[in-house]
This record gives sequence, structure tokens and C-alpha cells, in this order.
Amino acid sequence: MIGVRNAITLLGGVALLGATATDTVAVIGRHVGLPLRGSIELVQLFVLVAGSLALLVATAERAHAKVHLVVDRMGDAGKAAMARLSGLLGAVFFAGLLAGSLWLMADLWSGHEESELLGISWRWMRLFANLALLATTAVLLAQAVRGRK
Repeated sequence: MIGVRNAITLLGGVALLGATATDTVAVIGRHVGLPLRGSIELVQLFVLVAGSLALLVATAERAHAKVHLVVDRMGDAGKAAMARLSGLLGAVFFAGLLAGSLWLMADLWSGHEESELLGISWRWMRLFANLALLATTAVLLAQAVRGRK
């Protein structure tokens, strides 16, 4: 059975392939005289999904870029404390992003924003991004509580 992380990774990969395929078809279409209307809007949608899910998976796997210059010189207790602090500060950062994004979403929810050519509703994309930010914040808080692996 496929795990949650694998399903999220698969969905993000499919979205990234969708963005690549859409842009490829759009470029070829422009050169042969058959442009793909709304290709930018579709790529934006795919990149939002892929980027949001990549952020979540990288956070869950603790795979973000790190500088170990100071931490590697600490003992085990210091490393554990820094891991907890890193999770906590990351959670605070993403909670701030989430708060601002929720504010924008609440303010624009009844505005019925849509993309110009295809009529893609941005309200659902904002909701998706906010759910990804919420999940990332929760993962970071869990990491702050648990400390290092």
C-alpha cells in the first residue's frame, strides 16, 4: 500500500510533469502557429501544487539546506537543543506566512477571482496553499517537540 508521503510525492511529481508538459506544448504551439491559450495559468496552478507539496515533503524529511558550521561543533545536548529551536523558529515563520495568507484569502474569498483566460478559481488555489502551510507548520512544531531524529 502506498504511504502518505509517497502519495504526496507522487502528486507533486505529477503536477511538476503537468507544468513541464503544458509549457512544452505551449512553446511548440507558438512556433507552429497553434498557441495554447491559458498555458501560463495552467503552469501557475501546477507549480503551486508541486511547490507546496515539495515544501511539505522536504520539511517532513528534514531535507532543507542547512549550514552545520556551528552545530557540528556542539555536543549531543547542544545539537538536540538547536534542532528543537530550528523546528520552533521554522514553525513561527510558517505560521506568520499562514496568518498573512489566511488574511488575504478571507479578504478575497467573496471576490470570486478567476484567471483571465481559463476562469480558474484562485480561491481554491489559495485554500490549497494555506492547507500546505498549515501542514508544514504542524510538521515543524512536531519536530520542535521531538527534537532530532
